[in-house]
Formats: sequence, structure tokens, C-alpha cells
Amino acid sequence: MSDIHPNVVRVTAAAKERGLEISTRRFPEGTKTAADAAAAIGVTVGQIVKSLVFGVDNEIVMALVSGSNQLDEKKLALAAGGAKCARVDADAVREATGYPIGGVPPFGHSTQLRVFVDPDLLQYDEVWAAAGTWNDNFGAAPADIVRIAGGVVTDLKRA
Repeated sequence: MSDIHPNVVRVTAAAKERGLEISTRRFPEGTKTAADAAAAIGVTVGQIVKSLVFGVDNEIVMALVSGSNQLDEKKLALAAGGAKCARVDADAVREATGYPIGGVPPFGHSTQLRVFVDPDLLQYDEVWAAAGTWNDNFGAAPADIVRIAGGVVTDLKRA
């Protein structure tokens, strides 16, 4: 189908390469925020995977955080073995992942990123993540996302 965005094709192919078949869904109203995504999909905000890209010291890393949680940057720095954690700008996100902010999937990036995963995501049978655009998402078992992303499950939640 020619109406599928090339980014969605890349995410779907990355999942398939690693043994996971995903079905993407398009939400024309957009799913930029966790609350928007949860409302559009019809799930709780906790089932939304926020793919957050940060710089820890001189390395770009990704944190996959439950939509109902906020990331504790100190915990992410510690998990990554670094001292300082800071947000990176939209250009750095696109360069590291190949995707725009708001559409970054948990895997299938243009560079190899270390991925850290909020354990709160594992309480759900299914979670939903961006599939490469602000409008496209997919559902999967959290364990599959952790496996395919090569994620390390660790406490990332701001108390």
C-alpha cells in the first residue's frame, strides 16, 4: 500500500527482522503526547511507551518510559554509567534514530543506541509505541519490545 509512510515501513521491517510481526494503526488526529495516544487508541496512559532520547555524558541513549511516569534523569545517567544526563535537540534525535520527535519507535533506529526500559511497562499484556510518525502506532507485548530493542529493564521513574 502506497499510503504507508516510509518510516512505518522501516519500523515494521525492523520488527520482522527480529521475529516480531506488528500491525500499525494510523491516528489522523495525532498521538504526539502519551495522553493523546491513549485517548486515540483507547488504552490507559500507562500502556503508552514514551521513547525518550537523552545524552548521557557524550553518548545518546534511549529511555522507554510508561506514559504515566516521568523520567528521572539521574536514574538514567546512573543506569548508563554516566554522570550527566540532558535532553538533546530535535536534530540530534533525528540523527540518532532516523525519526522525528513524537514518532520515535523503541527500535529500528539509524544508529545503535543503548536502551533502558521502565519496569512499569512490563505490568501490561500490551503496550503501544510510535511507529515512526506522529500518527502511526503499534501494539505489542512489552517483553517483545524489550527483546527487540535490546533493552535493559531498570528503575527510571521519578519519585
